[in-house]
Amino acid sequence: MIDYLRIFMAIQLELFPLETVSKKKGRSGTFSDNMKLPVHRWFRYSAGFSAEWVEEIIENCGFDSPQILDPFVGSGTVAIAADRLGVNGIGIEAHPFVRRIAKAKTFWSSSITEFENRAFDILKFAKNCSAIPQNYPSLIIRSFSPDVLTELNKLKLAWESYSDRSPASELNWLAITAILRVCSGVGTAQWQYILPNKTKKKVIPPLEAFVAQVEMMKADMRELQEIGRQPAAKIIKSDARNCPEIPDRSIDLVITSPPYANNYDYADATRFELSFWGEIDGWGDLHVAVRQYLIVSSSQHASRSRLSLETLLNSPELRPIREEIAGVCDRLSSERLLHGGKKHYHTMIAAYFVGMAKVWSELKRVCHDDSKICFAIGDSAPYGIHVPVDRWLGELAIAAGFADYEFDKWRDRNTKWKNRKHRFPLHEGILWVANHSRGLNRSRL
Repeated sequence: MIDYLRIFMAIQLELFPLETVSKKKGRSGTFSDNMKLPVHRWFRYSAGFSAEWVEEIIENCGFDSPQILDPFVGSGTVAIAADRLGVNGIGIEAHPFVRRIAKAKTFWSSSITEFENRAFDILKFAKNCSAIPQNYPSLIIRSFSPDVLTELNKLKLAWESYSDRSPASELNWLAITAILRVCSGVGTAQWQYILPNKTKKKVIPPLEAFVAQVEMMKADMRELQEIGRQPAAKIIKSDARNCPEIPDRSIDLVITSPPYANNYDYADATRFELSFWGEIDGWGDLHVAVRQYLIVSSSQHASRSRLSLETLLNSPELRPIREEIAGVCDRLSSERLLHGGKKHYHTMIAAYFVGMAKVWSELKRVCHDDSKICFAIGDSAPYGIHVPVDRWLGELAIAAGFADYEFDKWRDRNTKWKNRKHRFPLHEGILWVANHSRGLNRSRL
């Protein structure tokens, strides 16, 4: 009998290999190691970070039972890590599709039997279904062979026939979502963009992939349930810039990784899955469906929103860094005219820091005097013009009322880019922020 679970996990690791770095600390800002961890591995999210690192921060934060907030929770790493340690975790996510993934992960404590029975019903329905795929977007048609798409379509129709938003239903939705890439015969870049013109040899038949995913999820649920923790993680539909659901002065510890100002389109990262489920028809739909809700961190977002640089630079939120950021944005405004794409980096950078300044103001409201904040961030250099993200974010935190900040570098980034125009490597690390300067010494690990 073919061990599809073993093959399934082998292909997952082939699609998303562990990074080769000299120290584990250098991988703290990546999701790679999470592909070995229960629940975290249910969906590989490109913008994630290490769950083991999160647990280490929580265990050394100095609070006996901390109230933890992740204002950019993504696929739920911090929330699930908090659950595993038996502490309260709250995750805020503005990306509708990614938020649904995170929410589904929090159902790890629900009935395994109900999940399994629903999966059996879906599988039985799919095997007996004779429907032919219709009206799928071009990206989906180009990404699957006709036979594979037919089977996936049957699974989709089967899930829809039993859908009731229960934990069992949402877990099975996630199981189908998670197998799309291993069933596709085209390239899946490590940063989660789909490459339809690049083919791959190993493809698992959808029904077998679904069974393997369900078996893996059942095993993970059983492992965490045997620990005996009572799940407390909450995933909230809200915006980190304005989250009235979080009470004043209620948060002990903030652990998060906000969007990087490096032109990564977080909406486009899930275009493949959104297209399969019929939530968008093509790339042009992403702005209304997803991007409009997010912090501006890509030139596509800036251009679609038709942002005004003058208006952004005159925003009161940028007052602490206005002179310096105005100089950088002016340089970007001139430099873009020398490039074919003429990307809107100038308004992207200004809008990004306006948004992040609002985040700091909201965090100041929800954090109490002894709270600690841990931001995993990286700097940026669009068109080779350096943007000191960690320093500017630190200065905006001070302006919002926090006492002090310091930056702890994990690693250099993009050192192998041959066309890199800036004179020093970009870096990634942790921005530590505290309401009292004495808190920083306790925050550092």
